[in-house]
Amino acid sequence: MPTLRLALCQVNPTVGDLAGNAEIIRSWTRHAADAGAQLVAFPEMALTGYPVEDLVFRRSFVAASKAALERLAADLAADGLGDLPVLVGYLDADGPPQVSGDAEPGRGARNAAALLHAGTVAATYFKHHLPNYGVFDEDRYFVPGDMLTVARIGEVDVALTICEDLWQAGGPFAAARQAGVGLVLNINGSPYELNKDDIRLPLVRRRAAEAGATIAYVNMIGGQDELVFEGDSMIVAADGTLLTRAPQFVEHLLVHDVELPEATSGPTDDVELADGLRVVRRTVGPVPAAPAGPAATGGVIEPVADEAEVWQALVLGLRDYVNKNRFPSVVLGLSGGIDSAVVAALAVDALGPDRVVGVSMPSQHSSEHSREDAAELAKRTGLDYRVEPIQPMVDTFLANMSLSGVSVENLQARVRGVILMALSNQEGHLVLTTGNKSELAVGYSTLYGDSVGGFNPVKDVWKTLIWRLAKWRNTDAARRGETAPIPENSIGKPPSAELSPGQLDSDTLPDYDVLDPILIGYVDGDLGRDGLVESGHDPAIVDRVLRMVDTAEYKRRQSAPGPKISMKAFGRDRRLPITNRWREDG
Repeated sequence: MPTLRLALCQVNPTVGDLAGNAEIIRSWTRHAADAGAQLVAFPEMALTGYPVEDLVFRRSFVAASKAALERLAADLAADGLGDLPVLVGYLDADGPPQVSGDAEPGRGARNAAALLHAGTVAATYFKHHLPNYGVFDEDRYFVPGDMLTVARIGEVDVALTICEDLWQAGGPFAAARQAGVGLVLNINGSPYELNKDDIRLPLVRRRAAEAGATIAYVNMIGGQDELVFEGDSMIVAADGTLLTRAPQFVEHLLVHDVELPEATSGPTDDVELADGLRVVRRTVGPVPAAPAGPAATGGVIEPVADEAEVWQALVLGLRDYVNKNRFPSVVLGLSGGIDSAVVAALAVDALGPDRVVGVSMPSQHSSEHSREDAAELAKRTGLDYRVEPIQPMVDTFLANMSLSGVSVENLQARVRGVILMALSNQEGHLVLTTGNKSELAVGYSTLYGDSVGGFNPVKDVWKTLIWRLAKWRNTDAARRGETAPIPENSIGKPPSAELSPGQLDSDTLPDYDVLDPILIGYVDGDLGRDGLVESGHDPAIVDRVLRMVDTAEYKRRQSAPGPKISMKAFGRDRRLPITNRWREDG
């Protein structure tokens, strides 16, 4: 059987940076060539970044993507890499946008892949299955492809597919079996969710069985607004054997020699398949000869524990949001509580202590231990620590306005928000907000107060997971012989906003061990009241929690973006009307 040395380039592109992404592709193709690769693959829309969202509708951007692809093919040849086939995802179009008055049926923008060789575009493929759920709106943007491209590379027939083609049975993978291919390349922009790696490998195995072929799956890494891509690229043999698997959350070149069946069909066949896909065959050659010496093996990286996986996702999402948007640094309020402590530790891990400013803003209700815990965290992490007492500012307001109760509590939060935004304006920091998913769900925040910020690293993290992450991060530091960043007192003490004497979260909310399972069922699982009660939750608590969730939609609509780590994050994943009289209790 022929052997093909595959190189899967798990890289981190940036949406809209066509020149920068092209340089990434050229650089990693050089690394792949140096490793003896005979076929190289990059992720979905690696040239444009992913997702491009409504940039699809700008004909100038589509034209720039197509021009950048042609230029990239020529540049690879000029780099001495023209004989190496390189599969690249990009944005194409064979007609006007579907939203325009001159749209044509079956034509429009395409989520595309191009096989570059000898300075030209040797073959193209248009994504067939277009996802339209969760964070995906691809039916809004793209027209589905109706062909399966099969490239003859050396002695092997290789089918080209894109992301969602893998997640649905039938279509390209069924067609690949009928076309008799030995390898299916699947390029991806597959966003991270906790435990998605446990789903991905069985899925690739099912498609390998469906296609009767080896599957090479390459996924991008990096943060893009609220999405995080974790890589987890792999190659799975036709019999389901995992041949090699890349690490998560880091750029990586996965190089592996794969034995594949020799192509037997003619190189110019054009066969109509049962799924309605045309097989379009292209011969790509000559390609680099099989390297001498020992076989290349990529190895198998085992997935890490849940807390480590989530921490890496949050760090990567925060780092890329800050760096890709060119913020020099971040600033956040340090209360001494668990949420701000976790956000501060994430920020230091993502950016380094010299780019993180933590501000303690005590009022007359701030406990001494909270002030000490904030200072202790700053000492442990080395971030830039400042103290800005808010009581004189609060007193000035109260001297000029008659306020009481919750209004005074919210005033304190809003004064703190003003301080953070003033520092942002003065010094250029991005303000990080620190409200967790449980608080966002029930509206336990002050609009224009503690919700102030440009990015929220823990927006999609339930409160109970916040505690688990804090404990894991400290344990991991101890394992490495480093200082644990989060004070034990911040982890162990009862949570409190400290906006009134003796205040605790439990004064207003059920204990988080009770609250979070209800929220997870309602928000993530779309369970109604009856389903939650049948699951064993107290009906009175369920009614109370659901009312809080339903009436807080207007707050969530104004919240800062943050990394998605769950199956249903607030934002594009969960879209409910603000004006909405439906209630689960009837």
